[in-house]
Amino acid sequence: MNKKVRSFIIAIVIPLAVGCLSALLTMGSMDLYETIIQPPLAPPAILFPIVWTILYTLMGISSGIIYNSQGGTAASRNNALAVYALQLFINFIWSIIFFNLRAFLPAFILILVLWALIILMIIKFYKIDKTAALLQIPYLLWVTFAAYLTLAIYILNR
Repeated sequence: MNKKVRSFIIAIVIPLAVGCLSALLTMGSMDLYETIIQPPLAPPAILFPIVWTILYTLMGISSGIIYNSQGGTAASRNNALAVYALQLFINFIWSIIFFNLRAFLPAFILILVLWALIILMIIKFYKIDKTAALLQIPYLLWVTFAAYLTLAIYILNR
């Protein structure tokens, strides 16, 4: 297996592993979604793992493109991947705060930070490779929707 293929496989496995770890750590609290007052447009719980698997895969492909790119400088690629890693960490922490701690307002504030980091990541990726940036658009849209859900859940369940 050549180095480029291996780096793409690793790039895809990393966000999927983060998502799996997050799911494992919040598994005992996932019934929360069924027991709280849900806002209009709240999707069924079964949709979340499907959407997140797709989004984590797109994140991995996108980060693999940046890692393997000849665009930009090595410093700009490293900086873009650092923002990617930070947003992935914030994404991971959000689930624990929302589901395990049931801290809906802090989860909403954190998702706003995540949203800003995703935009920053898209901008940095775009300067290196447009395709890598565009692959992040579904993630930004989903997190925008998740921010609405988080704020609405906070308001409806205070």
